[in-house]
Amino acid sequence: MNRPRKRFGQHFLTDKGVARQIVEAAVISPQDTVVEIGPGRGALTTHLVSSTPQLHLVEIDRELAAALKEKHGSSAQVHAADVLRFDFKQVLGANGQPLVLIGNLPYNISTPLLIAILGQLQVVGRMVFMLQREVAVRLAAGPGTRSYGRLSVMVNRHCAIERLFDVAPAAFVPPPQVFSTVVRLVPHLQPLGGPVNEGGFARVVRDAFSMRRKTLRNALRHYCPDAALKQCGIDPGWRPEQLSVEAFVDLANALGIDENGRVAKLDG
Repeated sequence: MNRPRKRFGQHFLTDKGVARQIVEAAVISPQDTVVEIGPGRGALTTHLVSSTPQLHLVEIDRELAAALKEKHGSSAQVHAADVLRFDFKQVLGANGQPLVLIGNLPYNISTPLLIAILGQLQVVGRMVFMLQREVAVRLAAGPGTRSYGRLSVMVNRHCAIERLFDVAPAAFVPPPQVFSTVVRLVPHLQPLGGPVNEGGFARVVRDAFSMRRKTLRNALRHYCPDAALKQCGIDPGWRPEQLSVEAFVDLANALGIDENGRVAKLDG
């Protein structure tokens, strides 16, 4: 049996009841093309193979990928790949139906992976992920709360988020030091706040929360004058957690940012 590797942030789910609950939460039909991220030893895979004939497994650990191929190769396509660099378009089914993504996400890549997936939402229909509970709380946080931050803004612009249930450390080998939470994400038909240059929006959000204890005037001082903030109805003395997703969109549009996410006024 493959031993967990710390460098991949591996905590293998062993509770069969929890695995079944996670798969049921994805409401998979035989017509769905499903991508499981980080299948590990196959706790979810065992349930997924009977749910759809279009199943793809993306596993970075080549030893685990080989074991999965040996066990499930006749009913799933195994990709020995880094999901952070995975092109989900390549596994779209013949019917072109958006993908269902599911997985117990490694704690060490969950935030960058969620951000990366936002760039491929045109081929994603819904997602069910198990995350570190702290990350799930941040995902679902609203403006004005302590947990509201960059991840909250970026993901909430594009997806409706539902926290489903918590999972105790005892459900894993080795047990993590924290609880996990299963969440469901469904892309909005239209992103909150309307059209915006996504690169520019991402930059403003990143910069604002990089110094969240500072006011917006100070956090964005290199390229955002008070006049731009006031034009959007934003007090320069506010802190970033006081702004809604829509307010960040308005600010990014008011600043006029180019397609590379650079502010023309700052970068020339």
